[in-house]
Amino acid sequence: MKVFVVDLGSQWGHLIYRRLRDLDVETKMVPADSPLSDVETVDGLVFSGGALRVGKGETEMAGNCGLFLDSAVERGTPVLGVCAGQQFIALRFGGEVRPAKVPEYGNVELVVDYANDLFQGLPEKFTVFASHNDEVVKAPGFKTLAHSKDVAIHAFKHESKAIYGTLFHPEVAHTQYGTEVYENFLRVCKR
Repeated sequence: MKVFVVDLGSQWGHLIYRRLRDLDVETKMVPADSPLSDVETVDGLVFSGGALRVGKGETEMAGNCGLFLDSAVERGTPVLGVCAGQQFIALRFGGEVRPAKVPEYGNVELVVDYANDLFQGLPEKFTVFASHNDEVVKAPGFKTLAHSKDVAIHAFKHESKAIYGTLFHPEVAHTQYGTEVYENFLRVCKR
């Protein structure tokens, strides 16, 4: 299986790469401005977090991510967006991203509302690591999977496509069950 990480400038993008590699997945980090041909044969894509401020309309660093996402949807390739990657996905599907009323930095209690594929087999509440200034406030066509005390849409899944997003960072050591979140995403990629 081949799952690539699209680098949106996250300080933890390399950790996503390592998680996937440690799970015996063929992976590599590709810049967001790579040509579409670099990601057309993958079984899944992960959009990393990054410095882009989606809530302020600053999406230039997303490069070709819109093209990657459109192509993945057309081919039925699963996509997971992390932090800014989640926000970009919501925006691309007509959602709304704004500066967070309460930015989260550090450990946050996540409450799973709907386990679906991404949180299958995980507890209803666990600690995750968040680091964001913006948040998704509307996500038409997506089902909310999890929230925190300050953020209503911490994780989501498209209602009919294998498109997921987490505002928290499953790749960092401070997130409980982060490996399991990636394992669950990889199960979707195997289908």
